[in-house]
Amino acid sequence: MSLSLQSVQVATKSDDAESQLVFADGFLVAILVRLSELHGDEAGKWFLEVGFGPVDPLCPPLFTDLDDARDWISGQLPAAQ
Repeated sequence: MSLSLQSVQVATKSDDAESQLVFADGFLVAILVRLSELHGDEAGKWFLEVGFGPVDPLCPPLFTDLDDARDWISGQLPAAQ
């Protein structure tokens, strides 16, 4: 399974606009948003704004960086057959 990220701007209700679309083998599986200063100690971390299919947890996680997010997302996807 090959993951790719595409930088985008997402219109959110806060100042959290820096975002990444996450694709797995060409399919959109998640949207990550970088948290702004409005989030205090969590500022700069990446939030799973939305996940699709197997990347749709009940409690969306926070990630320290995009590598952590990529690793977690890869772990949610079924192994390539």
